[in-house]
Amino acid sequence: MKRILIADDEEVLRMLIVDTLEEEGYELEEAEDGVEAFEKVQKNDYDLLILDYMMPGMTGIEVAEQIKALNGKERMKIMMLTAKNQQKDVDASKAAGIHYYMAKPFSPLQLIELVEDILDA
Repeated sequence: MKRILIADDEEVLRMLIVDTLEEEGYELEEAEDGVEAFEKVQKNDYDLLILDYMMPGMTGIEVAEQIKALNGKERMKIMMLTAKNQQKDVDASKAAGIHYYMAKPFSPLQLIELVEDILDA
């Protein structure tokens, strides 16, 4: 079973993502901010981390940069799910080691398709 960590400071959005992906058979965990997400990544193995860009404590970019420095986490795939969708934001995400980018608002079907593509790659 594939493990996914969802890090977003908006509880309603985390619930939507969980509801969307739960039916696909993934093991899901949540983090309320960037600091909690990074702490969980240090202690656990995930196949995919879904990050919001703008979170308290640490931004999604900062979380991704910190993860790049961790040994043994190189295979974990990272997806940015954010309302910040200007080209400079996409470029900053890629520079931080984020592999995939999806703009909010998003359709649940699009999310499922991208997550499946990421985890099947």
